[in-house]
Amino acid sequence: MRKDMEAGAEFTAKDYTDPPPAPLVDAEELTKWSLYRAVIAEFIATLLFLYITVATVIGYKHQSDPNVSGPDAACNGVGILGIAWAFGGMIFVLVYCTAGISGGHINPAVTFGLFLARKVSLIRALLYMIAQCLGAICGVGLVKAFQKAYYNRYGGGVNELSSGYSKGTGLAAEIIGTFVLVYTVFSATDPKRSARDSHVPWIFWVGPFIGAAIAAAYHQYILRAGAIKALGSFRSNA
Repeated sequence: MRKDMEAGAEFTAKDYTDPPPAPLVDAEELTKWSLYRAVIAEFIATLLFLYITVATVIGYKHQSDPNVSGPDAACNGVGILGIAWAFGGMIFVLVYCTAGISGGHINPAVTFGLFLARKVSLIRALLYMIAQCLGAICGVGLVKAFQKAYYNRYGGGVNELSSGYSKGTGLAAEIIGTFVLVYTVFSATDPKRSARDSHVPWIFWVGPFIGAAIAAAYHQYILRAGAIKALGSFRSNA
């Protein structure tokens, strides 16, 4: 136990120091352009996210609608996996684009979790959540403007409880899903994950090559008895 603590202290002092918690209220932050730039980034990112994902959901509902006939019935849609690809792909792209500007929250739940962990101030958290909600409204508004007939027919692609599920089940599913999302965000953005042993990259080169050499020798000379065959061939030639 002591050895682990000593090792941890050694790497912590050498590689990484926890940043101080964000202040609850930082009035000076309101005078910085970086805050408003981040708020704009959250607004645009959430707008694009909702526009693409809601349009994808409406497209899937139209594709799977048994009442659709005529030319539209023969049109192939995204399928159920297309919805997953739309959500995952858009989050990947938007977080990549905005992580260095706003942190790439794109979700009030993520912002709220980071606020509770003192990663962002109260002012920044409130402005982010307002921008995210407005961006979501505008994104869905664009879907309605461009595809009004489909939007009205399929309820705007809104979330709803499937038949056979109670409100408690839906609430539990939302809690678990949001826990996984926010936990992933915390884990992915923790600098300690990559700080330890970052100064010894040779380990990650030498180790795999040694392991590969051992695996090749084990397969060739033990499992396939290559050494015995080679020895027998040598004796016959002698």
